Order: sequence, then C-alpha cells, then structure tokens
Amino acid sequence: MNYERLYQYRFRNVPQDSRKLVWEEIAAWAHEELGRPRRVLDPAAGRGEFINAVPARERWAVDEVAYLEAVFSEAVRFVHADVMEANLPLGHFDAIWVSNFLEHLGSQDRVAAFLEKMRDCTAPGGQIAIMGPNFRYCADKYFDFADHSVILTHRGVEEHLYAAGFQPRRVEPRFLPYSFSGRLPASSRLVRSYLRFPLAWRLAGKQFLVIGERPAAL
Repeated sequence: MNYERLYQYRFRNVPQDSRKLVWEEIAAWAHEELGRPRRVLDPAAGRGEFINAVPARERWAVDEVAYLEAVFSEAVRFVHADVMEANLPLGHFDAIWVSNFLEHLGSQDRVAAFLEKMRDCTAPGGQIAIMGPNFRYCADKYFDFADHSVILTHRGVEEHLYAAGFQPRRVEPRFLPYSFSGRLPASSRLVRSYLRFPLAWRLAGKQFLVIGERPAAL
C-alpha cells in the first residue's frame, strides 16, 4: 500500500498547521500524564507531529515511510525502517507513545509481536501509551479507512498489554474523537480545555487510551 499517497488524500482537507496545533497540546498532556519521561520513542511517527512536540530530552521516531511532509526536529533521531526490523536500544525508553497504529497490523498475532518488542525496548518502570479507534464506539466508520485491518477495543488492548508483559495502569475507553475531521477543534486553547475535561471525552471520544507499565522485574 502506498501510505504516502493514502495519507495525502485522507488529510487533503485538514491543514497541517491545524494538525500541528492539536498534536502540540496532546504531546504536552501526554508528557505530564506519563510522568515527564526523559527518553521517548514514537514507533509509528508519521509526519512527526507528536515526537517533535513532546518536551523530552531524548526523542526517537520510527516509520517505514519517509513522508515528504515530515520535518523532524534536529533533536529527534529518525529511524527509517519497519519498526519490527528497526535497531532500537533495549530497556532504554522511559515512555513509548503509539498512536493509531495497532489497527494497521493485519492480525492479532502481529499486534502481540509488536507489543512484545516495545516491552523489550521499555526501561523497567517505563510506560507505554496506546491510542487508537475503539471499535465499540465507531463500528459504523471503522473500516472507512483503507489501512484498518484489525478490530480492537480498549479491553482487547488492555489484554494485549498484559500478555506482552506490561501492567495496565490507566484505561480510558473514550479519549479523543475518531479523526481530525471530527469534533476536536483545531485551537490550542480549546484542545487544552478538552484534554483537561474528561467529561467531554465521554461525549466526543471515539478513541481509547490505554497506558501500561513495564514492571521492574521484567
């Protein structure tokens, strides 16, 4: 699949500046939620909006597509590779952020294999945060996107995390709206207010957020 052309078409009516504003607020919120990690990995970085914005000392980005629109900060180490083949340090990252990726992997076994690799890359006591479309709340639109292959809910991801060696810490069935063409406003102030008001998540949220921790013993 030509992902670069796919995403060019998908986001053709969404200004990149608007996406950047939204991700800046999400990154700041996530950094605080994850305890201000110093070493952060984004294993499906796309155009780099999250990893560029997260205020961590050491930032790594991985993607198998080198998007023409992607502009990574000089402080970000970009690895152009399939994440399952990428040479990543083991037991290194304080936090891993996975956004809208698991549903692309083709099978539940591939989801499990990916999370096991992420566990190996996570430092003891480190965390992984996974965001993605929750089939329970967007079943009617889930397969409107050509790259969605695996059906996932917050409960399934919670189980996957535990099976991979993480201890689930926070499970939010509803977090963000389904897509950038949804109801999340492209204004820093409004996005910041949305993230700080979980009641709004219950009204507009169609994506889950599941956070797990790698125990020190693993």
